[in-house]
Amino acid sequence: MKKIITVNEKSAIRFISQSEYPAWQEKALRALELLESGKGKGSDFLGWLHLPSETEPAIIKQINDICRDWKDIELVVVIGIGGSYLGAKAVIEALSHSFSALMPSSGPRIVFAGQNIGEDYLAELEDLMATKSVACTVISKSGTTTEPAIAFRLVKQHILSRYGKEEARRRIVAITDKSYGALRQMVNSEGFRSFIIPANVGGRFSVFTPVGLLPIALAGIDIEELMAGTVEMEKITAQKTDSNPAISYAALRNALYSSGKKIELLVNYHPKLHYVTEWWKQLFGESEGKEHKGLFPAGADFTTDLHSMGQYIQDGERHLFETVISVARPNRSLAIPAEEGDADGLNYLAGKSIDHCNKMAELGTCLAHADGGVPNLRIDMPFLNAYNLGALLYFFQKACAISGYILGVNPFDQEGVEAYKKNMFALLDKPGFEVQGALLRERL
Repeated sequence: MKKIITVNEKSAIRFISQSEYPAWQEKALRALELLESGKGKGSDFLGWLHLPSETEPAIIKQINDICRDWKDIELVVVIGIGGSYLGAKAVIEALSHSFSALMPSSGPRIVFAGQNIGEDYLAELEDLMATKSVACTVISKSGTTTEPAIAFRLVKQHILSRYGKEEARRRIVAITDKSYGALRQMVNSEGFRSFIIPANVGGRFSVFTPVGLLPIALAGIDIEELMAGTVEMEKITAQKTDSNPAISYAALRNALYSSGKKIELLVNYHPKLHYVTEWWKQLFGESEGKEHKGLFPAGADFTTDLHSMGQYIQDGERHLFETVISVARPNRSLAIPAEEGDADGLNYLAGKSIDHCNKMAELGTCLAHADGGVPNLRIDMPFLNAYNLGALLYFFQKACAISGYILGVNPFDQEGVEAYKKNMFALLDKPGFEVQGALLRERL
């Protein structure tokens, strides 16, 4: 078995009552059993649970076929919002060259749209599309979610006007519901190729469906290696023991929440993990933020954010804890050179690797924050590669579901996000919302 992620409890455990912690472990184990039994809240949306081991090779083949067919494409616009884009964005950013946009490429560039309603953003996307050979992947169960629907209308019209209907069928791929929704109807009428979003998989748990796998593969990332990591983590996190890392993480974070810690700060010391944090924030925020409960998920990129948020974390209100993703070894090696005269005073570091300095910053920060009353959980990752990243994301999904059940909420619904949508529809004069629109305008 390859090395895989683990949870280090050492720094955090001392902030938890040792007489009470076994009860939290027991709660986590019961939550795992409830999850695996399919009898808990939201059990209609457990399709992600065994998705790694049940993904059919035919789906991987179909995805790879699209990649081969689009070898002549220079730009793929991936349209989606929330879980329909964050998982793919997280993996692509983590596993691509940091300066890939400025480096030569043998495949298409991946850009995202439909995750905002920025007029300048979409106008500038049209500027870009005018200079490239373009294809599009649109991701939506319904096809009517406002942000991606607007983006798709614009991108589809660009492709149709530039390439014609027949070529548009090759250049547009939809990922949507099997039978229902406006996007499925469009697929059926226009003849676009499509993949299915399983009805029992919610958006924030969909990264290992074609929702995430197709854009990730188009970016040149080995999705079979990614899925291999998820398969291994599926096995590990199914174990009904205290050594199960998902049990450790769920128990620790809930114990800290119970002790008065209301904010979880996900910290990384690797700049490529920024969008993993963004994906994690949606996963936990939408899953646990219910019934006036739940940790507030926040994120920081260290050491960068130590120069902006470090003071607050060290000396501010003691209502947060940190979960640190620690990558054991970099994929590249680079040493600090010696310099005659030592004008910058760095010769004491000459010959040491950049990563050694980063690790000492990580260890020093963890010690300082713990001394300041900020517990630190650590998630150890051997390497940042497709295998371990797949394992990490699945680990978070499993721990999130367990944690939600400990909290007593349904981790798989998100009724709270509908309130803003109804108000937006009313203010936009969407048919059927006229009365609500008039009432809202009186309040403005």
